[in-house]
Amino acid sequence: MRAGRLLSLLLLLQNRGRMTADELAAELEVSVRTVYRDVQALSAAGVPLYGEAGHAGGYALLDGYRTRLTGLTADEARTLFLAGLPGPAAELGLGPVLAAAELKLEAALPAGLRDQSRRIRECFHLDAPGWYREADEVPHLPAVAAAVWERRAVRVRYRRWHAPQEVERRLEPYGIVLKAGRWYTVARTGDALRTYRIGQILALDTLDETFDPPAGFDLARHWRAHSASLQERLWQGEAEILITPAGIARLRDFAPGAVLDAVTRAAAEPDGRHRAVIPIENLAHAESELLRLGPEVEILAPPELRSRIAESVRAMAALYV
Repeated sequence: MRAGRLLSLLLLLQNRGRMTADELAAELEVSVRTVYRDVQALSAAGVPLYGEAGHAGGYALLDGYRTRLTGLTADEARTLFLAGLPGPAAELGLGPVLAAAELKLEAALPAGLRDQSRRIRECFHLDAPGWYREADEVPHLPAVAAAVWERRAVRVRYRRWHAPQEVERRLEPYGIVLKAGRWYTVARTGDALRTYRIGQILALDTLDETFDPPAGFDLARHWRAHSASLQERLWQGEAEILITPAGIARLRDFAPGAVLDAVTRAAAEPDGRHRAVIPIENLAHAESELLRLGPEVEILAPPELRSRIAESVRAMAALYV
C-alpha cells in the first residue's frame, strides 16, 4: 500500500541519510518515477526533505528532523507486525497493546500520512477464518505464545482424533502459525518436530525448563515444507467423474484447490459435462463430498465409490417414497 511505502521511504532517509532515487527505488522495489511521486507527496504533507542533483546528490531530510516514533514499549514494537491482524492480536492477548502502539504510530505521522492510514483502516479488513466455519476457541494461546517467546517448555494435555484421544506431552514450542482461522504450534516432543493444533490443547502448564531451537531453524520455511508434505500424504487415490458446469460452480464453495484444478482443466464432453480425474482422500470422504453435488456429478470410477454413492442415493430415496 502507498501509505506504508511512504513511511518506509521516510524511515530509510532517517536511518541511512542521503539516498539517490535509484537507491530508494531498489530498496522499495518500485520504479524511479514512483519514488519521484512519493517524494512530492511527502513534501506536500509537510515532511522537510530536499533533493540535490549531481553525482553526490540524492534526497535527504533536513538536519535534525526525525519522525516521532518514540515511546514504544518492547511489546508495542513487537505487535506492530500484527497491525493488519487485530483479531489474532486480541486472541494472543495483545489487543490493548496493539491499540496503544497504533495510537503512538498515528501520532508520529505527518497529517497527510495520518489521514491516509485512517482511510486504509476504513477501507480494508482481514477476516482470517474460512466461510461456514468458526475460528477455534484458543484459551491457551497466550500461554503458548509466551512459551514461544521465552523459550520455555510446556506440558500439555492434548486431544487428538485417534485413540487414545487424550494424551500428555512435553513440548518445546518453536513457533506459532495461523492457518485459515486455526492456530498451530510447531513444537519438539522427544526427538520429533510435530505440529499441534492449539485449539485441541485441554490443559497447559509452563515449566521452568528452557530450550534453544536448532541453529538455522526457519518457521516459515518449515511450515511450507510441512504443508507440502501434508498435501502429498492427503491424497490417497483418484476418482473419475463427469460433472456439469453447475457442479463445478458449486465445487468452488468447498473443494480444495487440487480438485478444482482437475475439473477446470478437464475438457467438456458433447453433453456439456466435464470428464475429470480428481484426487480423493479415501472412499468415505469422497462419498460425503460428492454427494453434496447431487445430480450435477456422476462417478465413473473406482467401482467401489460408484457403488457407495448408489447405495446412499437408494437409501435416501427410500426415505421419501
